[in-house]
Amino acid sequence: MADDQQTVNVDGVTLDLVVVRKRVKNINARLNGNTLSVSAPRRVSKRELSEVIVQLARRLLRRSRAEVVNADGAAEEIAHKVAARFDRPPKVSEVRFVTNQTARWGSYNTQTGVVRLNAALKLMPPWVLEAIVAHELAHSFHADHSAEFWELARSVCPRTDRARAFLEGVSWLASSWNNLPPVERGQLIGSRESDETGAPERSRRATGSQECFGFGSEIR
Repeated sequence: MADDQQTVNVDGVTLDLVVVRKRVKNINARLNGNTLSVSAPRRVSKRELSEVIVQLARRLLRRSRAEVVNADGAAEEIAHKVAARFDRPPKVSEVRFVTNQTARWGSYNTQTGVVRLNAALKLMPPWVLEAIVAHELAHSFHADHSAEFWELARSVCPRTDRARAFLEGVSWLASSWNNLPPVERGQLIGSRESDETGAPERSRRATGSQECFGFGSEIR
């Protein structure tokens, strides 16, 4: 990355980039809106600087996003609501959406009462988030995933199994998206382009074919 490069793209986000070489020991970065300001030692190679800038930008973007998704306190409100459904409400001391959790949907420390939730859950139907919270809090009573654990989780959140199936679909789509052909991608996002005969898809449906499991159906 050259010092005069004006933008950098990180995880689909384009940032204005300002790089200044100066007498500093480490590479430092600051994000202000969409502007990423970087100060770097003169001795650092352009290749190394390029790699570090992406790492720092990703960290700053995630931190900024975490502040946004937690601004309304929704995570804590939902966690306390779900905790109240237990016969003996588990301890809930702090609840936050986090942006650095990629391998799990949630975590819960039974000793401290701290709940951490994958920030992507914020964008999903509320019952999915409630199921994850119920799952994590149920570990206050069962450390494993025994039959007793699932019985408790389902009693607190009856949509537990539906949420598990939903998240399995989300995980599959996320991991497969880049490998899907354009036509299939268009189908999944609800593309309504005409086929090669020129007849719009919606018009073809009107000729007699029946629609089942429509992708456009609202999930509640």
